Amino acid sequence: MKIATAAYPLDMLGSWAEYAAKLTEWVADAAAHGADLAVFPEYGAMELATLQGPEVAGDLERSLHAVDTVMGDVGDLHADLAARYGVHILGASAPVFDPALGPRPVNRATLYTPTGARAHQDKQIMTRFEREEWGVAPGGPLRLFDTALGTIGILICYDSEFPLLGRALSEADLLLVPSCTEALTGYWRVRIGAMARALEAQCVSVMASTVGGAAWSPAVDTNTGMGGIFGPPDTGFPATGVIAEGVLNHPGWTEAEVDLARVAHVRADGVVLNRRHWADQSGRDGAATVERLR
Repeated sequence: MKIATAAYPLDMLGSWAEYAAKLTEWVADAAAHGADLAVFPEYGAMELATLQGPEVAGDLERSLHAVDTVMGDVGDLHADLAARYGVHILGASAPVFDPALGPRPVNRATLYTPTGARAHQDKQIMTRFEREEWGVAPGGPLRLFDTALGTIGILICYDSEFPLLGRALSEADLLLVPSCTEALTGYWRVRIGAMARALEAQCVSVMASTVGGAAWSPAVDTNTGMGGIFGPPDTGFPATGVIAEGVLNHPGWTEAEVDLARVAHVRADGVVLNRRHWADQSGRDGAATVERLR
């Protein structure tokens, strides 16, 4: 299959039609290059708050509600594009108020298939900004998605930095990591997490990023990143583990051909067998004995 993962700039939008045209152009471009899967980043949907004007977009709480109000239409647009272009799409994540999960919004990314199916994954662990200032809450549980492209798991940004979450998705062939990072340090934290999860589970991880400035928003005003597609540095994969990477802060798609038969092969007969040997940690992962050497 061919995967396209985004370095996505956030724009001040003048109308819904402007947003629909932007998203259509992005998906059409990915499809024109033969993409079977297009991955958008975390909080890429925050640009939708500008549809209610700069005052709303510039207010942390009001921007959450502004985005949530249009997510039904956003979902329908993504579903239409997935069917029209024959591409699986992981839509940019968004704050969603889900009454079943409580009064505060969750950070939700939705996966769309060309056949009209759709399902979502919520972020599990909130960053300090999300929990201390923005009031975004942890969402529903981790899920695995059985698709025509293989088994897909999603770890939204900070979630990728926690190995036990990755282990819960160890059946995934593809691990999607939509991210939104302010500084280069944040980008590398998530990238290291995405690469570590690919190493542990011997799978392919796909990182998407927001890029550029969005001065109208106190939440996503500065963005640093690029697209990346990673695998285990082992049999059938690049020695660095980097299948493809974009150019830092340069908007556009990063693309790569991925053969999931290589995932199956490295899991069965790699130079090392990290995924199979995970359980060997049990009993050896308790508190370490301190030996005084001074």
